[in-house]
Amino acid sequence: MTQDYIRQREKRTGWMLVIPAVLLLLLVYAFPILRAFWLGFFTENLSTNLQPEFSGLENYGRMMQDGRFWQSIGNTAIFTVFSLLFELLLGLIIALALDQAFRGRGLVRTIAILPWALPTALIALAWRWIFNAEFGVWNDILLRLQIIGNPVNWLGDPNWAMVSVIAADVWKTTSFVAILLLAGLQSISQDLYEAHSIDGATPWQSFRQITLPLIAPQILIAMLFRFAQAFGIFDLIQVMTGGGPGGATEMVSIYIYATVMRYLDFGYGAALVTVTFLILIIVVALAGLGLKRLQADTE
Repeated sequence: MTQDYIRQREKRTGWMLVIPAVLLLLLVYAFPILRAFWLGFFTENLSTNLQPEFSGLENYGRMMQDGRFWQSIGNTAIFTVFSLLFELLLGLIIALALDQAFRGRGLVRTIAILPWALPTALIALAWRWIFNAEFGVWNDILLRLQIIGNPVNWLGDPNWAMVSVIAADVWKTTSFVAILLLAGLQSISQDLYEAHSIDGATPWQSFRQITLPLIAPQILIAMLFRFAQAFGIFDLIQVMTGGGPGGATEMVSIYIYATVMRYLDFGYGAALVTVTFLILIIVVALAGLGLKRLQADTE
């Protein structure tokens, strides 16, 4: 058998194994997505009329003039960018620490993943109490250290509410990023570091010239996962602030929920879902191309 024939047979076998999962995903996800896309061309608001009416691009034109929508997009972008930056930085530091050989390393790794494994709503409730203006432990610590003179309303002040929810999200999901990066670190042969040190390289040079290039695909995968999760964040924000105060932490998911469940505006809500979905698809596609290029460069 030639190598081309073996390669083609392996490719066919791979497709046979993947097709059932693809069909299941299409069944579960394709219909709701197509339904939302179709409904976006109709005016269907149960508070004003019970029968849907075809309105073309009216919902999308309304979206362009919707200041609350653009504010929610801005809030989501701020939350996503800063969450990603801190989680990648802290996750890389934790991954480097967990990659070292020390007594009890397995127990420490297990403990490190616990924040991510706990339910988000439970974590959000805990952080809501931590940042409570009257009884929160965070204010108590800062007062005892004399960093602040009076209690701060962390979740009720528009200037601090976004910082608070970002801190809660970073605490919960940094461990997930660390585990992904740790998998990449463990795939690097120690012989590379030994040969590099023999050539006179410092630890920083080894980190910059060996570690970072070789775990670049894992970094991109972690960014991709976290972007999708952070951009669609709902439960953490809903429990901690509900999108307040004054819309300071209202993410696009919270706005869509309010549009559909509170105002019963299904047509406009479907249009919002469609635009959000397209944004995610574009970012994921660009990240996929970047990942493919990185994998080609490392082979």
